[in-house]
Amino acid sequence: MSKRAYNFNAGPAALPLEVLERAQAEFVDYQGTGMSIMEMSHRGAVYEKVHNEAASRLLNLLGNPEGYKVLFLQGGASTQFAMVPMNLLTAGKSAGYVKSGSWANKAIKEAKLIGDTFVAASSEEQKYLAMPDLSQLDLPENTAYLHVTSNETIEGTQIHKFPSTGNIPLVADMSSDIFCRPFDLNQFGLVYAGAQKNLGPSGVTVVLAREELVQNSPSHLSTMLRYDTHTDNNSLYNTPPSFGVYMINEVLKWIEEQGSLQGVEQKNNEKASLLYNTIDQSGGFYRGCADVNSRSIMNVTFRLGSEELEKQFAKESEQEGFVGLKGHRSVGGLRASIYNAVPYSSIKALTDFMNHFQQKNG
Repeated sequence: MSKRAYNFNAGPAALPLEVLERAQAEFVDYQGTGMSIMEMSHRGAVYEKVHNEAASRLLNLLGNPEGYKVLFLQGGASTQFAMVPMNLLTAGKSAGYVKSGSWANKAIKEAKLIGDTFVAASSEEQKYLAMPDLSQLDLPENTAYLHVTSNETIEGTQIHKFPSTGNIPLVADMSSDIFCRPFDLNQFGLVYAGAQKNLGPSGVTVVLAREELVQNSPSHLSTMLRYDTHTDNNSLYNTPPSFGVYMINEVLKWIEEQGSLQGVEQKNNEKASLLYNTIDQSGGFYRGCADVNSRSIMNVTFRLGSEELEKQFAKESEQEGFVGLKGHRSVGGLRASIYNAVPYSSIKALTDFMNHFQQKNG
C-alpha cells in the first residue's frame, strides 16, 4: 500500500486503519460463509448477530443505562432535524433550541416547519465562535424538549458541560463528537449522530433514545418517519445499511481496544493540546477562531494573516499529503478535523508542517 494520507476531512472522515484492514480481510468471505456481509439477507442469523452486537456495544460503552433503545436509521442527521420535532413536538408544546452555529441553525429551520419553537440560548452575537451559556436556562413548562448541538463542526466549538433540564427531555445532535469522550446517556432523552465522523462510514445514522419517549409516535406520520416503527422492528422494518452497521460494530471494537471512551478521550485531549499549543505559541502567526473556553477537541479552526497566505498554506499542505485542511466554504480559514481515528502521528506531522511554514513565511 502506498503511504496513507494525513486525513483531516470533516466527514466522511478517517477510519481506523486496523478496522479497514479487518474489513478488507473479511470483505469477500465473511467468517466462512462464502459471502460478503453486503450480500447477505438482513433477515438472516449471520447479519442479525452483527446488528445486535453493534447495538449492544453502543450501550455497553455508555455503561448500559436502562430504558434506552438503539436505532440504525438512514438519511443522516439532516433527516433527524425533521424526525425529532415530527415525533416529539406535540400539540400545545414548544421546542427549545440552543442556537450555537451552522448545524444548530439547520435544525431550527426544520423544526419551525413542524411546530412552535423558541431559542433558549444563542451565541449569534459572538458570531458562533463560542458556545452559549447553558447554566441559567429558563425553560417554559410546555417545553417539549431542549435541543443542543454538542459540537459545531464548522465553527470549531463544543459543549463541555451539558445543561440539566429536569423533566424536559434533552435532545442532542452529536454527529461530530459522539464517543470522543464519555457522557451520561441518562441525562438525555434522545441522542442522534451521523456515523461518518467517529462511528463508521456514511449512510448510517445512530439514534439512542429513551424508550418511553419514542414508543408512541403520532399516528398521522408516515411509517418510515415514526420512531416506533423502528423501535418495534429492531431497525429492521426495511433493509438497513448492513455494511455500514457491520463497520460500526468493528469501530466500536476498536474503541474498546483503545481503553473504551476514557482511553479515547485521553488520546483526543493529547492530540488537541498539541495542535492548539502550536497555534497559541506561534506569536499570532496562527490564530484560533473559537473562544478558548469553547474549543472543540474534534474540529480545530484557525486563521492566518491573510486569505492569500491561507490559500498558500492549503496548497502547500496538499502537496505534502495533508487532506481536508480548508475551512468550510461558509466561513473560510483553515480547519483540521481530528476525530478519534486520526492518529497522534498525523497531528505531529501537521504541527511540524505548520512550524516549517511559519519559518518560511513569518
